[in-house]
Amino acid sequence: MAPSIRLSPAARSLFDEPLAIAVQGLGPRQRVTLRTSLRDETGQLFQASARYQAGDDGQLDLARCPALPGGSFSGLEPMGLLWALQPQKPFWRLVKRDVQSPFLLQLEVLEGHGERPGQLLAQAQHERAFLRDGVRRVPVREGRIRATLFLPPGDGPFPGIIDLYGTGGGLPEYRACLLANHGFAVLALAFYGYEDLPKGMKEFHLEYFEEAVNYMLQHPQVKGPGIGLLGHSKGGDLCISMASFLKGITATALINGSVANVGAVLRYKDITIPPLGVNPKRIKMGKSGIADIIDALNNPLEGPDQQSFIPLEKAECCFLFIVGQDDHNWKSEFFAVEGSKRLQAHGKEKPEIVCYPGAGHYIEPPFFPMCAASMHLLFGKPVMWGGEPKAHCEAQIDAWQQIQAFFRKHLTGKPSGTSSKL
Repeated sequence: MAPSIRLSPAARSLFDEPLAIAVQGLGPRQRVTLRTSLRDETGQLFQASARYQAGDDGQLDLARCPALPGGSFSGLEPMGLLWALQPQKPFWRLVKRDVQSPFLLQLEVLEGHGERPGQLLAQAQHERAFLRDGVRRVPVREGRIRATLFLPPGDGPFPGIIDLYGTGGGLPEYRACLLANHGFAVLALAFYGYEDLPKGMKEFHLEYFEEAVNYMLQHPQVKGPGIGLLGHSKGGDLCISMASFLKGITATALINGSVANVGAVLRYKDITIPPLGVNPKRIKMGKSGIADIIDALNNPLEGPDQQSFIPLEKAECCFLFIVGQDDHNWKSEFFAVEGSKRLQAHGKEKPEIVCYPGAGHYIEPPFFPMCAASMHLLFGKPVMWGGEPKAHCEAQIDAWQQIQAFFRKHLTGKPSGTSSKL
């Protein structure tokens, strides 16, 4: 019997779902190297490999068989060949640009454990998809809004969420559509660097975000009376500002966000919040030319920088802070703790804070490989994001569950399955 790769699900799975990998038909205790490859939409290659030894029966199941030292990872890691994928081009981050097409994952089984790959024994292809069947992708161009709405299958209405990314700009849709697969109506909202929106991050007007909130509140497929906000990095402090000044927000979840306004002036009606000050002298340059910017921002509790602290005590919503304790972009844990102190000092409910040791800045949906360093648009050079790959991967899996549970709890109101009309 020739060696073959057995995958479950066989041909296609959603990106945030586990994939079971096994090899059959090997010789007893045969040594092999498993290699995965994936190309992003720009053609950049990501690869991972691991060394294994088959059982006495010639079977190799990654859920039961630990990887041996010498590959991209070792130990019992059923999903290691996905989370350990690394770019062949330095400082390149895996993102999904077109959520309507899957990533194509190539798997290979190679003879032996040598530095050079041995003979190819078996290979397989697998699609890692982003849109579940029946999820609708609706481009939104209403008023000034530049966004994409993802609606789950069925009649609805569904709990609604606005999803914001950080300083990268554009309109990333992959987190929003993966969340919609789980039963939420999610609006991926662009706020700069996209179509006719401002090209750079100089100043933002909260009225733009208010338009998006009202669009969701009035949408027939969105279950009221309020919506949720989900923001990462710069998107996090924008979500806090929205929650602090705008009506109709019930729950706000932040992934490594800041409680101070960062990077651009924020305006709303007659209110102006300046950006937190930056001291470039506090940036540390490593030997490899990668900057560590964790100390670059000023303290929002001191001097004139206090004006940048967003008045989150005005918010009428519940908060969830997801914190990577090895975030090197900024001090996410400090921001979460100070936000919590401020809320409680004003008699507000204590927010949920979930901390992950060993997790860096880019806490993405499950199984995205950790990005240790990449170009920072504001600094114009590669910066380190922090994180340790295995711990970071585990954080992404858990945070994804925490975020969904938080929104279900606060946006669905009644427990599911109960009916008010008999």
